[in-house]
Amino acid sequence: MANRIKHHESEEDGDSEVIQFKGLIRYERQVPVRQVSYYICGELKEPEYYTELFFTLRSASETDLIYLHLNSPGGDFNTGLQIINNMAASPARVVTIVEARAYSMAALIFLSGDEMYVHDNCQLMFHTYSGVFAGKGNEQEAEVAAVGKWFGKVMQRICTPFLSDAEIARILMGGDFWIDSDEIRRRLKRLALAQAQVVAKKAAAKKSSSKK
Repeated sequence: MANRIKHHESEEDGDSEVIQFKGLIRYERQVPVRQVSYYICGELKEPEYYTELFFTLRSASETDLIYLHLNSPGGDFNTGLQIINNMAASPARVVTIVEARAYSMAALIFLSGDEMYVHDNCQLMFHTYSGVFAGKGNEQEAEVAAVGKWFGKVMQRICTPFLSDAEIARILMGGDFWIDSDEIRRRLKRLALAQAQVVAKKAAAKKSSSKK
């Protein structure tokens, strides 16, 4: 803080005040922290069932914490994508928590959290998409190709680096991939360590450049 020192100049000038600053001054602002919890249980239904969640994610502030508690076998692909996209666009910090199972689309929602936690005795399961296609043969072939390409990009963007390229390739070829709580924690710990190393390298590079 400032040290105020009175200094006598002369009889004509009187006392003058000289302000000397030492160290840093802290400016503090207190803001309310809002915590909101949603429990995504059971199968993911059509998007209109989740409009309140979408609005909360979009209208949240940067000081809000939004918890998504997951116990779901998955479900509607479009609903899951809309949840994930709104999570990415939200100013809030979104925390995903597996409380039993998160299969298929629910597993992708889990991996989209800013923070991820898993309870004991839980599972993630990843597999390729399934659907029903209608129309003429050439139309169905075109739709299958387009959806397959789309789904592959979604898997790469969301699941990397939690899943390896080889694991993602096996899933896209039709294999189911199961992970329990212990393995989930090992992978999350590995990702956190890698992220910490990246931050440390950037800080070291910045410090080195500032000395030049």
